[in-house]
Amino acid sequence: MPKLTVEGFGEFEVPAGKRLVNALVDECGVDQLHACGGFGRCTTCRVEFVSGEPKAITKAEKEVLEARDLSSTPGLRLSCQIECNEDMEIKAISRLEGSGRADAGGRPGDEIEPPPDWC
Repeated sequence: MPKLTVEGFGEFEVPAGKRLVNALVDECGVDQLHACGGFGRCTTCRVEFVSGEPKAITKAEKEVLEARDLSSTPGLRLSCQIECNEDMEIKAISRLEGSGRADAGGRPGDEIEPPPDWC
């Protein structure tokens, strides 16, 4: 099982292949935002990689990061578009706490949506 280290939360074993956004909530207890429900459209599920950033990126993630002028920020990724297949260390930078939102958003499905077109 991959190891997910979340700054300020601890180190957790997560099921291989699980979406990072869901692992943050389920295994790590992070109040991670995901306002669009995990469809790679809103960028509220942003995380910052400290180490272990996956090289693969979905077309949906790449396009939304570029459209919002976020693609040049090193280590900034969308947790809804990443599978937990290796050890990773991240900072949870987009949380419900302090956001002013009523809730974190609808629970993302188990599979990456839209179906991933890997770049």
